[in-house]
Amino acid sequence: MNPSYIVQRRVLLLFYFFLFAFSFSRANSKFYESPLEGRWDLTLNNSGRSFPAWLEVRHSGLKTLVGQYVGQGGSARPISRIIFIDGTVSFSIPPQWDTASNDLIFQARYQGDSLNGTIIAPDGKIFTLTGVRAPALRRNTTPVWGDPVKLFNGKDLGGWRTSGKNQWIAQDGILKSPASGSNIMTDAVFNDFKLHIEFRYPKGSNSGVYLRGRYEIQIVDSKGMEPSRDLLGAIYGFIPPVDMMARDAGEWQTYDVTLVGRLVTLAVNGKTVICEQEIPGITGGALNSLEGEPGPVMMQGDHGPVDFRNIVITPAK
Repeated sequence: MNPSYIVQRRVLLLFYFFLFAFSFSRANSKFYESPLEGRWDLTLNNSGRSFPAWLEVRHSGLKTLVGQYVGQGGSARPISRIIFIDGTVSFSIPPQWDTASNDLIFQARYQGDSLNGTIIAPDGKIFTLTGVRAPALRRNTTPVWGDPVKLFNGKDLGGWRTSGKNQWIAQDGILKSPASGSNIMTDAVFNDFKLHIEFRYPKGSNSGVYLRGRYEIQIVDSKGMEPSRDLLGAIYGFIPPVDMMARDAGEWQTYDVTLVGRLVTLAVNGKTVICEQEIPGITGGALNSLEGEPGPVMMQGDHGPVDFRNIVITPAK
């Protein structure tokens, strides 16, 4: 028999073997490329009030769906298993900052590009939920930057509003929250932008800067600690800084941030610690889950005293 013919047959047999193995694997992968996979912007409702939340679903191996969940507060929480049978989605996760010890229970019906269902919180409170697929927010062109705009005039709270009873004051060019109270945000809203902001906190205090009112850059007394998803310079719960650049409490510090779509770059005290990383979804404490819309710059005022100054934004045209 011709040796080249034998080689050709062996190659052909190998090809068909791998084709069969691949087809068998796909056919037996129950959740492979599940239609539920992706990111979901959620709105929870209870007693006439609405709250933002967020869900990500992805596959792990052949038969398991996993993900992460962000509620009205706290950080992103891992979901070890998401059950998806006959259009019903369900999972449970242990409490995070809740004082109750029960799991959070999620159950919803999947309907193409929407979710509808309920959440039972650890304290037993029941929320109805609606969900839509989160926008990709990919930009096809490089932004052209406009002129810098001072957001704080150093004299009063013109151009700003609070989420509740106001404790913020303007004093000597500084925007001050002398005690825990309400968050404060700009009246103006923005899509893509560059932001420079300076801040100062006393020992042990905690705050944050929310981009578009949805994505928190954590501010917390962190000098000498290792970088983490919940310490200074992090996109809270999602992206840790590569270095811990925190100064001593009581010193002025700076954030210089660029946000384009979901991509964020952050310099802390002059050093880049996050470079064009994707923010997966909203962080705890977000104003809403309307990720496709512009939003304000918001500063957290409910976790302790904090000062801000020299707040300058450069919007994309």
